[in-house]
Amino acid sequence: MVLQAPPRGRFDWALLGAMTALVTLGLVMLHSATLYEGHEPFRKQLYSCAAALVVLIVVVAIPYHFWANLALPIWLGSLVLLCIVLVAGTEVRGSNSWLSFGPVRFQPAEAAKFTTALLLSGFAASRQGFVLTFRTLAGMCLIVGAPVALILLQPDLGSTLPFFPLLAAVVFLSGLRWKVVVAVILLGILAIPVFWSVLKPYQRERVMTFINPGLDPKGIGWQVLQSRIAVGSGGLLGKGLGGGSQAQLNFLPDRHTDFIFSVVAEEIGFAGAASALLLYGILLYGCVASARAARDRLGLFVCITVATLLGSQIIINIGVILGLMPTAGIPLPLMSYGGSSLVTSVGALGLVLNVRMRCLVN
Repeated sequence: MVLQAPPRGRFDWALLGAMTALVTLGLVMLHSATLYEGHEPFRKQLYSCAAALVVLIVVVAIPYHFWANLALPIWLGSLVLLCIVLVAGTEVRGSNSWLSFGPVRFQPAEAAKFTTALLLSGFAASRQGFVLTFRTLAGMCLIVGAPVALILLQPDLGSTLPFFPLLAAVVFLSGLRWKVVVAVILLGILAIPVFWSVLKPYQRERVMTFINPGLDPKGIGWQVLQSRIAVGSGGLLGKGLGGGSQAQLNFLPDRHTDFIFSVVAEEIGFAGAASALLLYGILLYGCVASARAARDRLGLFVCITVATLLGSQIIINIGVILGLMPTAGIPLPLMSYGGSSLVTSVGALGLVLNVRMRCLVN
């Protein structure tokens, strides 16, 4: 391993600035959301920020080819952790998703997302030709399918969702023919009636409640209804930090984790929510710009997979709080409370900064 200065290129200060601003906003909203519960979550998140900063420095300093060479053992390590959590994990809401080390809790599924992205990037970049073969496609499905299967055994359906757009993005960039894409889409549409017919009554009820949360306002529809109230009541400028009724009066469950964006909309209004979305837009644009400037296929795939993972989690999380998607346990990257999500997201963006620093063009 050799630490080296980037041959050309430039440091993406806009991406770093957007990432820092989102983490800072998340800290502010976390402090506000837990204002009457003590400062323990806020203090733990500060420790996570310190750990994320160390990870960022290390990831950026070492050329991304070195990390790609370690992708397979790192990925296998994440699978081992996913196996361990099945037998020795800490149960939270019926799911064995966490490993506890004293006061520290770690969610292996979060790390598995980005180790899978790194291995998938290296695998796709190493193949020859511009048409995706069945053998290559099978390899990609195996890389994604192994962690997905282990996460489903926890069971944690929400954490598996970002893996599918990740696979789709890499398969598309690897040269999947349009005829295959169209055929898969048509088969999916035709399968909807069959899928509905095999659902059990309670499963159909969940789907109908997603479409109309008012069917079960005190049960399945509670979170979505309270989230919509929080978002709608914020107005243009919000009710002020610590002034949100849904958050401060405990009407909104998971307000400092999966529903942190609802607190943003309620307490700093449309202006604050729009600013957060703008920062996310800068973040994702930086990933795409780095992909376009990458010096090789590996850099291209690394940036695209990171953008896909973060973008899918942003879309799913905000879609849930607006009632546009079924409720799923997906944290909002960089803002939701949780050290596992924060550290892995910052580390993934560190890889994008790494690629950008070592590109061949400005």
